[in-house]
Amino acid sequence: MQTVIKPASTSNEKTTKWTRTFLVSGVITGPFFAVVSLIQAFTRPGFDLTRHVLSLLENGNLGWLQISTFLLSGLLFVVCAIGMRQTLYGSYDRRWVPLLIGMVGAGMIGAGCFTADPGLGFPPGTPISTPAMSWHGFGHMIMSLLSFLALIAASCIFARRFFAQRKHGWALYSLISGILCFITLVGLSTGHLWITSAFVFTMLNGYIWISIMAAKLLAERTRTSV
Repeated sequence: MQTVIKPASTSNEKTTKWTRTFLVSGVITGPFFAVVSLIQAFTRPGFDLTRHVLSLLENGNLGWLQISTFLLSGLLFVVCAIGMRQTLYGSYDRRWVPLLIGMVGAGMIGAGCFTADPGLGFPPGTPISTPAMSWHGFGHMIMSLLSFLALIAASCIFARRFFAQRKHGWALYSLISGILCFITLVGLSTGHLWITSAFVFTMLNGYIWISIMAAKLLAERTRTSV
């Protein structure tokens, strides 16, 4: 009797390959956004991290570069969210983490579509006083706020996940990252310019935190697929 050997299905392999690709997009996004933004912050004339948030880089002759950075980074985070959904287990984490990371990305895309208003002397020649907010400036503020709040919420959910797994170091890292983002966001909303640089770096840390979470999930996915 002849034994028929069925070819192994490659569907799972293809799914795993795409999932890894989606997660890799998240791994590179945080550092990419931080590096491109900080290079501009330190090289563009008139920009001062002690007074100016990174969104102001959307203005001026090179404004297209920061706009593109927002759009590309947001798109990559949305893709990363798909990979996280395919990797996370547990209905709570699987539902909320991808949704929130996707909202972070969507907010960044919106922040690129709705440009921030010039102000506080940037670009050079702009009055120091803050003018009335334009419609696109208002849109930028709303989309940025959406992104930041989603990031903070995601950090809390990851902290909960790590505490449940008794990975207290990862849990504290996630929780502290979210708390710092919240504190500096509230501080910036009060209009105190001295907190601007702290806000910038805690938010960059938040984006890098997402990349680290993507890298961790990628490593877990690789181990389980071996």
